Amino acid sequence: MSEQQLDHALDLMRRLPPQQIEKNLSDLIDLVPNLCEDLLSSVDQPLKIARDKENGRDYLLCDYNRDGDSYRSPWSNKYDPPLEDGAMPSEKLRHVEVDANQAFDQYREMYFEGGVSSVYLWDLDHGFAGVILIKKAGDGSKKIKGCWDSIHVVEVQEKSSGRNAHYKLTSTVMLWLQTNKETSGTMNLGGSLTRQIEADNTVNETNPHIANIGRMVEDMENKIRNTLNEIYFGK
Repeated sequence: MSEQQLDHALDLMRRLPPQQIEKNLSDLIDLVPNLCEDLLSSVDQPLKIARDKENGRDYLLCDYNRDGDSYRSPWSNKYDPPLEDGAMPSEKLRHVEVDANQAFDQYREMYFEGGVSSVYLWDLDHGFAGVILIKKAGDGSKKIKGCWDSIHVVEVQEKSSGRNAHYKLTSTVMLWLQTNKETSGTMNLGGSLTRQIEADNTVNETNPHIANIGRMVEDMENKIRNTLNEIYFGK
């Protein structure tokens, strides 16, 4: 019965406005408390923004940079609230994480002209994994409000030669728009889309991991953007 309840609950969440995910999820958990853990782990929620107290830069919060009640900033590599033994990437991977944050910061500015991005990496036995987060909220100018949240989870399995790697990318985009015009009144559009892709790529000085991942994320976001455009604006 609980599996059927979970399926119905997830189906309901997919049909409700994404800008109200947190409220709807909370209401659903109140109705069916026994599904709390499953719902929290299955439903993607809008990304929240925090500010690094050390350097004043914004970063995004998610389960991948959380340890207990603390969140790690990708800029200072410190937890807030402070946590002495919080999970950290290895020193080698931390260097990659720093470069990745700089690269996707430029990518975000180029494609979104604003917003916030964060990249978090963690070690695996034969490679590493990471998440690339991007959030851009509209300011309500031109009578349009909205928000774009993209979550890209990537797993990198390095081959024994060290010159090739297998990449698995799972991307989720949550989008909502609200227009308010005198002629048409208020209109809400929103939805989410998840896609997955795998690829083998060469790894060298001209094609480091960041470049390979960056191309995959760029291609995936373009495809999802086109799909959302066809679904919501192509009619």
